[in-house]
Amino acid sequence: MKFFLQCLQLLPLLIIFSLESLLKLFIPKKRKSVTGEIVLITGAGHGIGRLTAYEFAKLKSKLVLWDINKHGIEDTAAECRRLGAKAHAFVVDCSNREDIYSSAKKTTKAFLPVMMKNNHGHIVTVASAAGHTGVPFLLAYCSSKFAAVGFHRALTEELAALERTGIKTTCLCPNFINTGFIKNASTSLGPILEPEEVVDKLIDGILTEQKMIFIPSSICLLIVLERILPERFLAFLKRKIDIRFDAVIGYKTKGQ
Repeated sequence: MKFFLQCLQLLPLLIIFSLESLLKLFIPKKRKSVTGEIVLITGAGHGIGRLTAYEFAKLKSKLVLWDINKHGIEDTAAECRRLGAKAHAFVVDCSNREDIYSSAKKTTKAFLPVMMKNNHGHIVTVASAAGHTGVPFLLAYCSSKFAAVGFHRALTEELAALERTGIKTTCLCPNFINTGFIKNASTSLGPILEPEEVVDKLIDGILTEQKMIFIPSSICLLIVLERILPERFLAFLKRKIDIRFDAVIGYKTKGQ
């Protein structure tokens, strides 16, 4: 009962903050400048990472580019320099801790300890809509993206607890993207996303300091509904959403 009464006392704040959030929907947030800022991009040798590097190059950021593919990362760096930015390329295997630490010595300013000291920076986590809801036959992928979303949320809370309000966090959660990773994907939520569209929304989200970027935005509504609707209705709704892609069904046993 005591907890219930405490919640009632918070009702005026809920109303005020809800109205504030509603008002912000109609007031475009001013974009911050990233000119001269150090931007570390992992996986910059291809796909979303490469396109993101190009956009930050246009904004005159100082780029530190990581990828395991030497040819790809050098091509990205060359194009970023052509666009007028300073770009430093490093071949890094982000699954290898020693490789990361070795490269980190050359890019110390890009990491959290110095950001904490300066109370300045922006950390972007690339996750997926699959980090909020399960998708059949994407068990490992969904698990890794749930972990990415959890990392973003925990980090955001920790920075707030430490009063490091100058360090911003953003998590990107798109639907299927046309990168070839998922074959022949389709859904009733809309057409498969093109990488350029995703990067445009990512850059806008970073510059306006959005916490969570859902692409398309309807995914946000579906996630809310998933938490309040009856399970049987959700099963019906998911059939209507009709997520499809080429999947390997079944598991090979030893000797097959």
